[in-house]
Amino acid sequence: MTTLFTSDHEWLRIEDDVATIGVTDYAQSQLGDVVFVELPKIGRSLKKAEAAAVVESVKAASDVYAPISGEVTEVNDALSAEPALVNSDAAGKAWFFKLTSNSVSSSAKADDPVRRDVSVQPLTSGSTGCPAFAGHDDLARNIP
Repeated sequence: MTTLFTSDHEWLRIEDDVATIGVTDYAQSQLGDVVFVELPKIGRSLKKAEAAAVVESVKAASDVYAPISGEVTEVNDALSAEPALVNSDAAGKAWFFKLTSNSVSSSAKADDPVRRDVSVQPLTSGSTGCPAFAGHDDLARNIP
């Protein structure tokens, strides 16, 4: 299993040909208390960088983007019932949706053009927040 991060603070966990997508702990901390999550419909085809889901907090609403192209095969209905899971377990139980795609398994290879195109970073041990901005929080896009 490989975990990668986007510059928009989404994570994707790749296992075989399935990518599970969620938001980083940094993103949820910038949003504040999450009160609503809108998930994509199962069967929906998404293009890379397309808005796929919406997360709303007491501060703002933000889109969750598809880090790769693919078809939504599963959504986390627990988030609809308990949106606060995003705050309590962003990297675990609060995953948003799963995608299948021909490019999923190849995205885990560092030298693969799909991975470079996705703009993802591998998880580094001991990192906090989003590894793509580790030590550079001033460069991170703050969510209003």
